[in-house]
Amino acid sequence: MHRARTLLAGLWLGLLLTVALIATPAPFATLPATDAGRVVARVLASEAHASLALAALLFVVERRLAREGRSAMTTELLLVLGALFCTVLGYFALQPMMAAARAGQGPWSFGVLHAASTAFFGVKALLVLVLAWRSAAPR
Repeated sequence: MHRARTLLAGLWLGLLLTVALIATPAPFATLPATDAGRVVARVLASEAHASLALAALLFVVERRLAREGRSAMTTELLLVLGALFCTVLGYFALQPMMAAARAGQGPWSFGVLHAASTAFFGVKALLVLVLAWRSAAPR
């Protein structure tokens, strides 16, 4: 189970870094802004769903490790739950609000919502980095 946690955390971190450093900047460097926005929206939707799946798998791994005699509430479990929270709030809650802001509706501007979404993504990446780091540490 320790190896599974290390592998899943590493894969999740790799996904987040790829999205942040390659998959989202590239369309804006090569396409008109509206087309690039649609491509990036699709990339971020795929990342959010993958993050939900990886968080669920890591939650199961943590629960199985807890049955092996560890405490049920570990730092690693809190990191997984924190990253899951960032995914749910940063994508699934803010994306509909961003669509409404683009249409001129809602109390917040698109820029404010985009900044909040970006901050949640950054915090998620940091939490997953710490999880991967802790998981790879020698026991």
